[in-house]
Formats: sequence, C-alpha cells, structure tokens
Amino acid sequence: MISVQRLTKRFGAQLAVDDLSFEVPAGEIVGFLGPNGAGKSTTLKILTGMLQPNSGGAKICGFDLLHDTIEVKRTVGFVPESGAVFESLTGLEFLEMVAALYSIPPQAALDRIKQFIAFFDLSFETLTDKLLGAYSKGMRRKVVITAALLHNPAVVFFDEPLDGLDANAAVGFKALIQTLAREGKTIVYSSHILDVVERVCDRVLIIDKGRLLLDGKPEELVASHNSGTLERLFTQLTGGTELEQRAEDFAKTFRR
Repeated sequence: MISVQRLTKRFGAQLAVDDLSFEVPAGEIVGFLGPNGAGKSTTLKILTGMLQPNSGGAKICGFDLLHDTIEVKRTVGFVPESGAVFESLTGLEFLEMVAALYSIPPQAALDRIKQFIAFFDLSFETLTDKLLGAYSKGMRRKVVITAALLHNPAVVFFDEPLDGLDANAAVGFKALIQTLAREGKTIVYSSHILDVVERVCDRVLIIDKGRLLLDGKPEELVASHNSGTLERLFTQLTGGTELEQRAEDFAKTFRR
C-alpha cells in the first residue's frame, strides 16, 4: 500500500529526509517515530502530496507520488499536526466543503458526518451553531480527524492525532484506528506518546536526522536491545539518555 524508495528532501543546506526507504502492507498500523526535527512531518507531507522530494519517490496504493499526485490525494487521508481549519466556517460547513472536494453526495456526506460526531460525542448543534474559531483544541482535532476519514481512504496518515483530545476521546480514537486496520486500511501513526504506540502499533519505524534507524515489531525491537520499553529504546537510539543526565545536572543547580 505504501512503497517509499530513497526519499530525500532538503531545505537549503538542511537535509530533512535522507535516502529514506520502507514499505507498508494493507491492514498494518505503523508507528512513525523520531525526535523533534527528525523529518517525520516532512516525510508525511511528501507522502500526501503537499511537498515534493528532491530525489527518490513513492507509490501509494499503486499510484506514483510524482506522476499521479491527484490520485494519491484521492486515496489518502491526512491529519496534520497543526490541526488547521477554516476558522470562519462552522464545523458542518467545513466538513461539507471537504465532502464536496471528494465528490461525496450531500446526503451521504451528512450521514457520515453524523456517524462521526456521534462517535466523538459532539452534538449536531455544536457543528451548526459555532464557528471553528470558537472551538476548543480538542473539538477542532475531532473535526479534522472526521474530515480525514470522510471519503473512506485506503491509507491514513496521522501526525500527533491525540494532541488536544481528552482521555475518553483518546481511548475511542485508539479503538477506531485498530478497527480501521482490521478492515484493511493502512495506518501510519506519528506520535511522541510512545506507550500508546507500543500498545496499538503492529510495527514501528524510528528515524533520526532523516534516516531510518530501526524497523520492526515493537516487542521484538525492545527484546533484541534489552531496553525494557519502547521509550527506553527510543532514548538510547536518539540521544535521550544524554538529556536525562543534563536534566539531573540542571536540577543540581537548585539544590545548591
């Protein structure tokens, strides 16, 4: 469903994605991990057609990313980290606009919207009476997730999807992506909440400085590196242990 071949992206002298290659089959939930600045969001923007790579390429559902960009965009759903929306629209107007862009008939779109807002415990009145600019961060995130799934995409990219969601909504979201995967959808899940990744992802890709460091099942990677947890493995690979020592040294300044 996703085939990435030697993907490279530069911003001036900065190398954001460095010769990155991986494949993801249907029905798999892949955790896409890395420290800040590792190239995760840049990679997702390339794979959703928002940025062009400097070299390399990818295929999504058999469509070439560079030559069939519109077909790729029809096939994928994307929840960006920013959670950006048109703040001058109501939630319903925004979702109806997204449905129209994907040529979903109005009644079918309304039926799907009602299903999603019921799942996320949003009232229909909230969607119609308030502009998105007045929504809380968590409410916006629910609308953005709904927009990404409205056209029933085969591949879904999530960039920090739990940001702003309350505990109940987060639990529901985790159940949702597992259900989507069982139905054959491919999920790429980028997050810094590693204990969630460890529980819900079939496989993880860990990148740093744009390069792939590890690829495998979380439990197998943790066992092979004697790390105990995915979080400990992540810090070992990406320099987090040094940060722990720096934090301890910093704390000593207060003791003095």
